Amino acid sequence: MRTYQRLTSAEREEISIGLGRGESAANIARRLGRATSTVTRELGCEPGKYRAWLAIQHSVTTVASRRLGKTKIAESLKLRTYVFAKLRDRWSPEQIARRIVEAYPHDMTMRISDESIYRYIYVLPRGELKRTLIKALRHEHKYRRKKKNRVSKSEETRGKIADMLSIEERPKEVADRIVPGHWEGDLIVGKHNQSAVGTLVERTTRYTIIVPLDGRDAETVRKTFAKEVRALPKEMAKTLTYDQGKEMNDHKRFTLVTGMQVYFAHPASPWERGTNENTNGLIRQYFPKGTDFRTVSTREIKVVQRSLNGRPRKTLNFKTPNEAFHSLLR
Repeated sequence: MRTYQRLTSAEREEISIGLGRGESAANIARRLGRATSTVTRELGCEPGKYRAWLAIQHSVTTVASRRLGKTKIAESLKLRTYVFAKLRDRWSPEQIARRIVEAYPHDMTMRISDESIYRYIYVLPRGELKRTLIKALRHEHKYRRKKKNRVSKSEETRGKIADMLSIEERPKEVADRIVPGHWEGDLIVGKHNQSAVGTLVERTTRYTIIVPLDGRDAETVRKTFAKEVRALPKEMAKTLTYDQGKEMNDHKRFTLVTGMQVYFAHPASPWERGTNENTNGLIRQYFPKGTDFRTVSTREIKVVQRSLNGRPRKTLNFKTPNEAFHSLLR
């Protein structure tokens, strides 16, 4: 006895083509090796309005509803459209869940938890929709995973930078995030270590600047970072915390040109620049490992910068970095 299997996307396309040729449900079923009742049930009461792509979407929604019960996303087109649009913009489920309240303050049907969004995505059957939604998530895991403790490197093999100031000498106001204008910086390295972009993140507002680089040498990095920093309002450019990468060898000249004092984190201590490390992870959503930044235009980089600064952040009470940064300039 054959076990019933749902119609595939290809079979639904064949049904649609068969109807267009004027075939009967029985003939289509025979050609597909299916029972006539399976095809007639698929067509419903209005076979003249059957469209394969609509049937596929309906099937995906129905399967999700059966697995989870009647989910809000499956039942509400308006809610589903909003969630899918924000996922395409690389918003996290938590960001979506919090900002939808502000977008629809009086519409209680437009409410969803981040857990509900995750569950909806991960119970979808295999297919293009599921692949697209998972790709929109930060880590693009095919299955939900338990969090693991990270283990940092135990040794640091790079040489010391001359005349550097340790992070321990940094003003207390920087660590407390009380006063804006203190930044963290780093490089994101491209394919085969042949290219890179620079990243600067303001600690209080999480405002991000992504810097196209023509090279990774100290002079190029110093000049390019200085150009970006000098465009900032003076009150928003006080200090920069960086790791001990050789690209910051010209830190003294950078400080002389910009008035921005550079402090250096301890070796193998990424948590001392946690804001920058987290932001670099967000940027990797757009430029995954293996990206050759020599093939990425300045326009593309700045589009990503605007996208990141327009994404709500939990640490900002779900305001965007743009909103937080510019509110301090009024």
